[in-house]
Amino acid sequence: MSAISSRFNTQLFKRSGEPGAVVAPFVGLLLVVTLFAGVGNLLIPETSMFYVSTYTITLLGKYLCYAMLALAVDIVWGYCGILSLGHAAFFALGGYGMGIYLMRQIGDRGVYGNPILPDFMVFLNWEKLPWYWLGFDNFGFAMLMAVCVPGLLAFVFGWLAFRSRVTGVYLSIMTQALTYALMLAFFRNEMGFGGNNGLTDFKDILGFNLQSDLTRVTLFSITALMLSLTLILSQAIMKSRFGKVIIAVRDTESRSRFLGYRTERYKVWLFVYSAVIAAIAGALYVPQIGIINPGEFTPINSIEVVIWVAIGGRGTLIGAVLGALLVNYAKTRLTAIFPDAWLFALGALFVIVTLFLPKGLFGFFGSVKNKMMGQPKPNLTEETA
Repeated sequence: MSAISSRFNTQLFKRSGEPGAVVAPFVGLLLVVTLFAGVGNLLIPETSMFYVSTYTITLLGKYLCYAMLALAVDIVWGYCGILSLGHAAFFALGGYGMGIYLMRQIGDRGVYGNPILPDFMVFLNWEKLPWYWLGFDNFGFAMLMAVCVPGLLAFVFGWLAFRSRVTGVYLSIMTQALTYALMLAFFRNEMGFGGNNGLTDFKDILGFNLQSDLTRVTLFSITALMLSLTLILSQAIMKSRFGKVIIAVRDTESRSRFLGYRTERYKVWLFVYSAVIAAIAGALYVPQIGIINPGEFTPINSIEVVIWVAIGGRGTLIGAVLGALLVNYAKTRLTAIFPDAWLFALGALFVIVTLFLPKGLFGFFGSVKNKMMGQPKPNLTEETA
């Protein structure tokens, strides 16, 4: 048994490679671009060709939030083989946590001038705040709930699903059903989250005006910093023993279980970790975009994230981030030029990448680089029996 375990672990380290080998250069580039974008908005005059508009800053912030969401999906899909079609739920829950805090900050500046109740509650004749809104006037508590609620949901869902050994398409359908059920629930006015219109008309955050250029640049910079930190942390996790076991579970879960690993525990904690990243992305998304509504729960959003990861290259960390950035930039450009053709273009791009670039764009460029440098391909077909 010990000989088998030793040989299995040796093969495991060969297969796992070095995840995120270009994380450090990418993080450096990201921080430099963030610095120049911030300076270009705050210090460069509008007449200069180097001026960066506030609209562009907001758009870049949105892209980085989506990149964090794509990274969250890549962590569970690319490294553990869990194809989640419900990560939009964790993203939206994190967004609602931030949205509730921002609504509490409006006070008597709303249309109806009620210092306690948001406008939509006054319109619906609510007499007092629901109990689950209490405490959200405190930023620390609100952010704690924005992270803990999605994390707890991911823990409960993952524990029940992985202990029952639900895998493959059945697990994907369950995750999609989860986000669809939450979407239907949040659409109901009696839930107390703004119904179809959601939460909007935010004024400020921590006393800073959300419409000011300085606040926009600060939020964009914080988003870039959080993306950098999650990339570095994820790289460290995947290089650790925990990460090696996760990859083993992806490749040969039955053998990992036979060798004594509690595979369901590894899967649960990785699922929770990815859900927390998605929730943080949602919390950063809301103050920059200015609205959160049940449409963020839509299953098609989760499917789009999977497409970003597939196009960029799953199981690479950086590939998922680049896929999200490239696809969303293309979406912004093409929807302005050919609004009716964007979904067809996205579908065609996904099919082309799946058929001809199974490792995504990042994997393709990595292969080209290896060929140019004369490096042999890693042998991933060795038998470990």
